Amino acid sequence: MTRLNTHEWTGATGDVWAQEWRRTDRSFGDLADHLNRAIRAAMPDGPVRVADGGCGAGATSIATASMRDDVQVVGIDLSPGLLAIAADRAADLPNCTFLAGAVQQVMGDLPPFDLIVSRHGVMFFDDPVAGMAAIRAAAKPGANIVFSCFRDVGSNLWASEIATALGVPPPGADAGYAPGPFGFADAAFVRATLHKAGWGDVAGDPVDIAYRAGEGADAVADAVEYFGRIGPAARAIKAASAADRPAMMDAMARVCERHASEGAVDFPAAAWIWTARNPD
Repeated sequence: MTRLNTHEWTGATGDVWAQEWRRTDRSFGDLADHLNRAIRAAMPDGPVRVADGGCGAGATSIATASMRDDVQVVGIDLSPGLLAIAADRAADLPNCTFLAGAVQQVMGDLPPFDLIVSRHGVMFFDDPVAGMAAIRAAAKPGANIVFSCFRDVGSNLWASEIATALGVPPPGADAGYAPGPFGFADAAFVRATLHKAGWGDVAGDPVDIAYRAGEGADAVADAVEYFGRIGPAARAIKAASAADRPAMMDAMARVCERHASEGAVDFPAAAWIWTARNPD
């Protein structure tokens, strides 16, 4: 699996994701409903300090800060471009702020949190046990963590079918853990990682979702442009020769056409909603 390093997130890759925040939030719209319900259920009574790890353009931070007036959210991300978008979107929410840096380092420099949340932001640690242990160290005793991640690539047709069409290995096909969008696909691995990091009451809830890749007057073209800009397909196309790219884009369009209906391109997708508790 191709790895994204810190330099990429703080540079060109992060900037492109910032440009695509609207389509990214759209693609995760169905997932967000599940994740936000889990966050609300895990939130303790009284004033609450929440950290959103890998907050991106701020969708989960903003949703969490909007749940209650006594919630204070700190969103953390590596990308200055994404954080600028997040701060602009949250300009009317005084209880939602954003900080740049590595999640585990920034959290460690702040007072401990009552709740940790993340939408697909914790699958990128070089050492996942150390990363999740550092996050736990930033949580108060008894604090919960709630995060989402993709399940197996075969259940996420936006990734598996497009990889097949492009003639490249699907993301997450390598044996063992590698940082990336499918790094936490294996439930047994995630459960073991959280236990080794000291978390208790670990539970993973599988959710089936629709991944909306395109919509509008030409939903297929919208989806193809989106996939060509960010994610595994974009990286594969970028790595290909200039001569091969048009055929790859055509192949991707044919896949998207199969999932187009009523002005939208929706792919069947699958995710986990994980919860755990920092022991007292």
